[in-house]
Amino acid sequence: MTLTEDIGNRRTFAIISHPDAGKTTLTEKLLLFGGAIQLAGEVRARGERRRARSDWMKVEQERGISVASSVMTYDWEGCTFNLLDTPGHEDFSEDTYRVLTAVDSAVMVLDAAKGIETQTRKLFEVCRLRDMPIATFVNKMDREARDPFDLLDEVEQTLALDVSPASWPIGMGRDFKGCYDLINNRLILMQAADKNIRSEGISLSGLDDPRLADYLPEDSLQTLREQVEMVRGLCKPFDLQSYLEGHLTPVFFGSALNSFGVRDLLSGLRDFAPPPRSHKAIERRIEPNEDKFSGFVFKIQANMDPKHRDRMAFVRLVSGRFKRGMKLRHVRSGKTISVHNAQLFLAQDRELAETAVAGDIIGIPNHGGYKIGDSLTEGEDIRFTGIPSFAPELMQRVRPIDPMRAKHLARALEQLAEEGAASVFKPYLGADWIVGVVGSLQFDVLAARIDTEYNIPVRFEPTELYTARWVVGDDPKLLKQFMEANRASLAEDHSGHPVYLARNSWHLNKGQDDWPDLRFLKTKQEVA
Repeated sequence: MTLTEDIGNRRTFAIISHPDAGKTTLTEKLLLFGGAIQLAGEVRARGERRRARSDWMKVEQERGISVASSVMTYDWEGCTFNLLDTPGHEDFSEDTYRVLTAVDSAVMVLDAAKGIETQTRKLFEVCRLRDMPIATFVNKMDREARDPFDLLDEVEQTLALDVSPASWPIGMGRDFKGCYDLINNRLILMQAADKNIRSEGISLSGLDDPRLADYLPEDSLQTLREQVEMVRGLCKPFDLQSYLEGHLTPVFFGSALNSFGVRDLLSGLRDFAPPPRSHKAIERRIEPNEDKFSGFVFKIQANMDPKHRDRMAFVRLVSGRFKRGMKLRHVRSGKTISVHNAQLFLAQDRELAETAVAGDIIGIPNHGGYKIGDSLTEGEDIRFTGIPSFAPELMQRVRPIDPMRAKHLARALEQLAEEGAASVFKPYLGADWIVGVVGSLQFDVLAARIDTEYNIPVRFEPTELYTARWVVGDDPKLLKQFMEANRASLAEDHSGHPVYLARNSWHLNKGQDDWPDLRFLKTKQEVA
């Protein structure tokens, strides 16, 4: 198979949603239908089913939430899918923002009873900045739900996004019987006896096909015909180009818990979702079918294997083909490295990557040599842009319960900062480390991870700090003067960049007013 054909068969996408919309359950069922796993793990189930493949961290399994993104690669009907499951909880949104730089499309999961929620809207806006194609999956139709027309209207009005139903639900809650496939004219009934049955659907000539009466009661059939007629009159027909440009979303209805509608979503991604797209670098735009390899590090995960203190750099391949043992240029350091042990993933499980192409995600084991935003190439100096770090909204001091473990804690914090799990600042004055996060739940998760993964019990303590800003300037002398005059309010992050720690809004504004030729950044772009 040629490089262009290989790349054309890739679908690299993320799943985004508000917490509890059913994102992780949908992820598990996509893997099940794709043949990657034999038993789906449901977040609220018990026993063996409780072990959701994408939620592999101990803290995730204990709390029933996703706190780290997972990468899962599987093949289905001639396509290779790279699925990135992202944290739904807003306290871990920074990880999700970075993951969205590494995908070509997204699936937005909505709870049928709640519609669009706060975190859904935030993540959608990140996708919109990238003109990313989005498919919508309305989940939990087997429970009491809002009227489907209301849901469609909310998507249109709230997100300014055209909607085009790919399927239409027949009833809801206890009366949910299945869906009508509007694209392929098929009736798909939910098989209550076997949740994981893979129904092929019943092909029909249209809603006037007399065979429909053999499967649906008269009142359900009449309602279906009326609603589909309204849908076709009110909603735009599916337009592939409009979807690819990020202006229109195909909408699928179903129940991930009951495996219903999952196959149709998977088919839609195969048929409509874009293959790998070009990426912008400082020097030029990189096309996926270029012969030479290029890629960037968008995530670093420590301690995926609890038996080894491993660190994995997740690399999105932007162009060309990767082959095991090939020599790559690490652009930031200028070093050439031979990559013999790159990995492909099914969440925590992995296998050796012999080859991969643009669109794929590979993991390269490392011992601190890679940072988020680093570029890898076959020789060209390319620096990819757009991978963000955000100023923390909450900051606390962290101390080991055993003072003798202070040096070990410093190393653990640096690794977690390089991973992007939190911002870590070392003040120029004083011995304490400052940890900054987006949401308070991150402190609990960090304490649990530091204890579990590094065997260092810690305690977090409140600070008087209000916020942090990265300080940059075009004049090195001016920047040095600022740092000498404000040492009591300065720290450096894990990369050695100066950070201004403001006690309150007045303190922040005064620093900006007194040094107008310096920039106090709330968002830092990680560039190799």
